[in-house]
Parts: sequence; C-alpha cells; structure tokens
Amino acid sequence: MVDILKYAPLLADGALVTVKVSVTSLVIGTGLGVAAAIAAVSNNIWLKRLVGAYAGIVRSFPELLIIFVLFYGGTVALSRLFGGHVEISAFWAGSAALSIVFGAYASEIFRGAISSIPRGQFEAAQILGLSKTQLWKSILLPQVAYRALPGIGNQWLILLKDSSLVSIVGIEDVMRSAAVAGNATRSPLTFYLVAAAIYLVITAISVLSIALLERSVKARFV
Repeated sequence: MVDILKYAPLLADGALVTVKVSVTSLVIGTGLGVAAAIAAVSNNIWLKRLVGAYAGIVRSFPELLIIFVLFYGGTVALSRLFGGHVEISAFWAGSAALSIVFGAYASEIFRGAISSIPRGQFEAAQILGLSKTQLWKSILLPQVAYRALPGIGNQWLILLKDSSLVSIVGIEDVMRSAAVAGNATRSPLTFYLVAAAIYLVITAISVLSIALLERSVKARFV
C-alpha cells in the first residue's frame, strides 16, 4: 500500500497521458473518418478507390506495426531530410498511428450512417436550392452524428485499450508508469492491477458519458 501511494503521482500522470493520447486520436481520427466517408459516397470513382484502399490496408495491419512505422520511419525520414539525427515525437507518432486506425474504422461507420439517410432528403435539398455545404452542415451531418454515435462510442472504448500500445515507443502512459513502478519495487503484479483499475475507471466514465450523450442526441431527433 505504501508503494502504491509513493508512486501514485507517477500513475496519475500516466493516466493523464493515456487520456491525452486517446482524445487526440479520437479528434483526428473522427475528422479522417468523416472526410473518408464523404469521399466514399461521392461520385468520384478515384476518391472511392482511395478510401477503400485506405480502410482495407489499415485494417489489415496490427496497430503496433503502424506505430513502429510512423515512429521509426518518421525518424529516419526526418533525419535524412535534415542531414542529422531528428527523432519524431513519440506522443505524436503514437497519436497519429491510432488516429489513422480509428479513422479507417470510423469511415465505415460514418459511410453506413450516410447511406442510411433516405434519398428523398437529398432530392428535397436540391429542390430547395441548398448548396452542398448547406446540405451537409444543416441536414446531413446532424443525422449522421446521431446514427453513427453508438458505433463511434464502441470504437472509442477500443481506442482506449489500444492506447496502451504507445508505451512501447517510450510514452509515459499508464502501462509504462505501472511497469516503471513495478520494476522499482519488484511488485509488478500490484502495479499492473492498479493500471487495470485505472483503465476500468476511465472506461466506466466513458460508458456513462456515451450513454448520456446518446440520450441527449436522441431527444433531439426522436
């Protein structure tokens, strides 16, 4: 118990880093997912193929491999570009990798949400003379958000667990903090159980928040 209290600040900092990485990946990944979904339902065949390739390729690789490619590959690329050793930020490499993965899965969720909107709404918007920007901003995106929210919520919970992989490239998240504390005290199991409890708390808060958000959004559309 004394050891846990001693390393509590380290574990708290690790929890904060885990949340930062996850939220950063959620925001960027959602943007990628929305953009890819819009491209997937467009009339441009090349955009459709590009999005299909992106989603297919990313979902074929382990998340850890993508993290390694961006971290080590980014370091090599920048070092060659600037003629000296330049190490890419582990935080941004990890966040970018998780964003790319999240975006690939989110694109399918958003594409499905867009496809489920009745075609008559598109035709009505054309009759009313709405521009594409007005159509998406005022009519489609709110409905897409409502229909996609459950799926995106599930992906967020998966993202939280996948964020533990960034510890491999040196990010001081919950898992790495637990490993450091466990090695220092020779009580790894104790601190990994603490890490499990931290993930459980974050997940519980997330589940509750998602449920409240779904209820709030549903009240606007039903």
